[in-house]
Amino acid sequence: MSSNTSNPFLQSPLPVGEGPGEGAAFDPIFDTELVRRALAEDVGRGDVTTQATIAPGTRSSARIVARQAGVIAGLPIAALTFAQLDPGVQFETLMPDGSAVEAGTTLAHVSGDAAALLTAERTALNFLGRLSGIATLAARCVAAAGTRAHIVDTRKTTPGLRLLEKYAVRMGGARNHRAGLDDGILIKDNHIAAAGSLTLAVERARAHASHLLKIEVECDSETQVHEAIAAGADAILLDNMTPDQLRSAVAMIREQAPRITIEASGNIGTDSQKLAAVAATGVDLISLGALTHSAPNFDIALDFES
Repeated sequence: MSSNTSNPFLQSPLPVGEGPGEGAAFDPIFDTELVRRALAEDVGRGDVTTQATIAPGTRSSARIVARQAGVIAGLPIAALTFAQLDPGVQFETLMPDGSAVEAGTTLAHVSGDAAALLTAERTALNFLGRLSGIATLAARCVAAAGTRAHIVDTRKTTPGLRLLEKYAVRMGGARNHRAGLDDGILIKDNHIAAAGSLTLAVERARAHASHLLKIEVECDSETQVHEAIAAGADAILLDNMTPDQLRSAVAMIREQAPRITIEASGNIGTDSQKLAAVAATGVDLISLGALTHSAPNFDIALDFES
């Protein structure tokens, strides 16, 4: 796939998403350039260690192994990384993206030019470790929320890696929120301050938006919730509220405007007990910037067999 219209990373907001293992195709144009830049950063003027120790033409095989339990994401981008340096590389995926694995599981076999494998190793594993870490954290948060609320991501992503990181979120069973500023209208506190009022901001957004764009408003008080309902918001983001405050706001919205999608965000984190408590308030969505900005790296190794 080479066009944005078919790019599986780009999904519409509120609420969308795919289950683990789905939507695993990658965009060869975007990803080839991303991998090229990542390799250039690591290789610099050349892999002097490999050049000094490996005879030209040497061929080797290796296993990609999970060193911890979790959910895997990023094997296609790892395969592309090796292929950038050895177009003839053989990459056999054993555990597809979205798979839950135990420590010690072999994820893939790779064979090809030994120098290429050694030079691409760290870049490929960096992609795998980053994306699998996100998928693993997403899966844990989804399990904590259960079926009561959908876990969604935010735009708090690593610059240049948003499409891949949001893909990893989906591999963990969570969902994507906005892919970018062009993907939906989300009126936040600074928009309200600059516009002059919440009502005026919604009125201007309604006049500007097409029928394809929903209007979501960030509210941090019951007063703002009342105003957002009266202004005709399609969705309300309840920001930095306690579970008791969320429960009260949800009851109000359900009574006055049951059509409205309700999202909780801000100061929630990834603690399982807190996620369960927030999900129990009746919100539809829980958005977590931590899925992408605070996911720990997943430990994956490349072990040469020959």
